[in-house]
Amino acid sequence: MPRKRPTDDGDELLARLGSLTAQARQRAELQRTQVELAIALQRGMLPRDLPVAPRLHLAVRYAPAFHGLNVGGDWYDAFVLPDGGIGLSIGDVQGHNIEAAAFMGQVRVGLRALASVTSHPGELLSRTNDLLLSLGGDLFATCTFLRLDPATGVLESARAGHIPSVWATADGKSGIADDEGGPPLGIVAGMEYPVTRFRLTAGGVFVLLTDGVVEGPSMHLDEGLDQVVRLAGIAAVAGLEASSLAAAVIKGAARVGHEDDAAVLVIGHDRHDEHEGRGGAGGHEGHGGRGGGDGREGHGGRGGADGREGHGGQGGRDGRPERGSRDGPGAVGRVRP
Repeated sequence: MPRKRPTDDGDELLARLGSLTAQARQRAELQRTQVELAIALQRGMLPRDLPVAPRLHLAVRYAPAFHGLNVGGDWYDAFVLPDGGIGLSIGDVQGHNIEAAAFMGQVRVGLRALASVTSHPGELLSRTNDLLLSLGGDLFATCTFLRLDPATGVLESARAGHIPSVWATADGKSGIADDEGGPPLGIVAGMEYPVTRFRLTAGGVFVLLTDGVVEGPSMHLDEGLDQVVRLAGIAAVAGLEASSLAAAVIKGAARVGHEDDAAVLVIGHDRHDEHEGRGGAGGHEGHGGRGGGDGREGHGGRGGADGREGHGGQGGRDGRPERGSRDGPGAVGRVRP
């Protein structure tokens, strides 16, 4: 029986290696195409322009993760609401693939669409949550949605499993927003999301961010948030621009120790407020406040950072005074949906 020549064995080995190489190239090309598609989805879903309002400044920084085949689902958004307010959202989708990027688009579009029906942050998150569940997907997302009143500087905030925001005032106070959140979007139907009101005073800043900025193997969440609190406090006292603060915060994301999306959205207020009757950095109202949600005048003022009331401030949604929050940039109380 003739034996196989060594050259035949070598040719067979080379042929097998060539076939495996071709298959590996095909898989790499497919994966590269998927990553490029996910990146295109990310970029296409982010707003090209930010709303403009007198005395207010918005700034964003976004560092998408392109580590290997990982493409995250972090997003931010800012747009004008039908009632003249400004809607702001920031969030993070579970997963790091093309499905996460596509789901991010669904969440962002859902928030915008439903904001034309209601601008109440708690109700908006509840409706978006039920919408996502009706689509039957397996993913979920964390999110913070704010409604900003450009005329008064009042921020209404609702949170769905997302990390808290950071605030700072021009008189040197700063901290982490003390608000009660609800579960992430897309997990349990029929959820309600409490709303907390804050007041952005002259020279103050409010910072929204995703966990990729403040948490990772090299940094605990509390440490990361404390770092942002320090940066926001310095920026508010020094009168730095919102864009400078956003750049400083996103730069700190390099210390978290992993490759993940990082998004920062900063809301800043001019240091000089020409409107009379406004409260100072502590959040106390001037005399002659606004009425409640049904047109009646609120009896109690807005709560300050220490929970005390001002004089004749804004009433609750049903005309009753709202409870003072424990801290915040002139926190004006927590509202149940």
